[in-house]
Amino acid sequence: MRLFRLCRIVWVIFAYGLDEFLLGHSRTRWARRLVGGLLFWRRLDAPRGERLRLALESLGPIFVKFGQVLSTRRDLLPSDIADQLARLQDKVPPFSGEAARDIVEASLGRSVSQLFTRFDLTPVASASVAQVHAAVLLDGRPVAVKVLRPGIAPVIESDLALMRTLAGLVERVSADGKRLRPREVVAEFDKYLHDELDLMKEAGNGSQLRRNFTGSSMLLVPEIYWDYCSRDVMVMQWMDGTPISQIEQLQAAGIDLPTLSRYGVEIFFTQVFRDGFFHADMHPGNILVAADGRYIALDFGIIGTLSDVDKHFLAVNFLAFFNRDYRRIATTHIESGWVPADVRPDELEKELRAVFEPIFDKPLAEISFGQVLLRLFEASRRFNVEVQPQLVLLQKTLLNIEGLGRQLDPQLDLWQTAKPFLQRWMNEQIGWRGLWRTLKQEAPHWAASVPAWPRKLDQLLSKDHSQTLVQAYMHLAREQRRQSWLLLVVALLLCVMVLLFWLGR
Repeated sequence: MRLFRLCRIVWVIFAYGLDEFLLGHSRTRWARRLVGGLLFWRRLDAPRGERLRLALESLGPIFVKFGQVLSTRRDLLPSDIADQLARLQDKVPPFSGEAARDIVEASLGRSVSQLFTRFDLTPVASASVAQVHAAVLLDGRPVAVKVLRPGIAPVIESDLALMRTLAGLVERVSADGKRLRPREVVAEFDKYLHDELDLMKEAGNGSQLRRNFTGSSMLLVPEIYWDYCSRDVMVMQWMDGTPISQIEQLQAAGIDLPTLSRYGVEIFFTQVFRDGFFHADMHPGNILVAADGRYIALDFGIIGTLSDVDKHFLAVNFLAFFNRDYRRIATTHIESGWVPADVRPDELEKELRAVFEPIFDKPLAEISFGQVLLRLFEASRRFNVEVQPQLVLLQKTLLNIEGLGRQLDPQLDLWQTAKPFLQRWMNEQIGWRGLWRTLKQEAPHWAASVPAWPRKLDQLLSKDHSQTLVQAYMHLAREQRRQSWLLLVVALLLCVMVLLFWLGR
């Protein structure tokens, strides 16, 4: 079976002319000419990025999802390829409703009739890893039942093994193999995919996001019903809303689109800077709009997290950016180790100035943060910036937010919307408010540790330590006596020498 799948992949590679990626190295140029001669019938008029996208679509849902993840690595890919991969959509045929029902019953240990008063066999949505069915609990609550595709795990493992093989081949024979780091990209995809295969993890992500935005006037997150969740099944509150991509329906419903676009920016920065926990898959298929104008977040398989160190790093860089302090941005990157130590700060400063300075010379409404990030990715390749996976997710999500916001409101001013929030957050982090919050956070630890100080001091001065100090003192005393005897002998010798000198006169 794996051999057949490998043959299928190889056939698609050559049929779509992807051998130009594999055989791009000067050492394999002869092989590329040979393949071109043997497969003279191929039509390769389409751009390489489009051919790559079509090839992934023909290989099935796992490769489509891989292309989606790969499209987020604009730091590694040329822009023409990244733009094409960003167009990939999961248009996956659903599996049978009877199979979904069987999975629910086997996973939850009860029949569907014991769990729900209604379970629709026809799915309302279908993706590469799972599909969703509408149902009603016994107490009358409408729910969405997400069911993992049957037999998906072995297929994924088989495809991942082949991807690792192909990645190693690309790294060895492609001219850009080492720079593109294909094995690292496949490993990153492996992690994301296995997280999505465990719906308990997704349920946990959704529960945390809902708790973070309890009472929010901008975002609704469905409740997770834990009594009906397992690795293969997740049941959550049914949410009624309009897909955010349906602009005409939103306008007909009286939704204020400029306000909605600003909400998207504020929600994103709140998740990033306040919580350090953000929805990292915010494409239009995962977002609805409620009748009251609030966002509804769905699908929590991919979540990004930031540590306090990451947030501090971002705060310093944003503050330097608003002050046009490019030297500070350059030195921060070098000091953090993200840029090799041998990079000259003035060279990096010059590159950053070329990226950011045009932003301040234009009206803010004309600035595209996506273009700024693309320029930064180009600079990162030049200076061998070490890419941080958590920030790649952040950048990918920010591009989604900006594109979504501009779709809702072409005059969206991302900077003007985000700047007050960022300045307020940085003041809270760096100023006296941040110090006070840190003191309150550390107070429980101090309250527990301070009473133990006398005991620890007693341990320090315990018998063993005292004996050590006594031994050290005795050794010091012996050394002092020895040095005193030596000085006395030297003094006596000097006296004898002086006496002999006077007698000789």
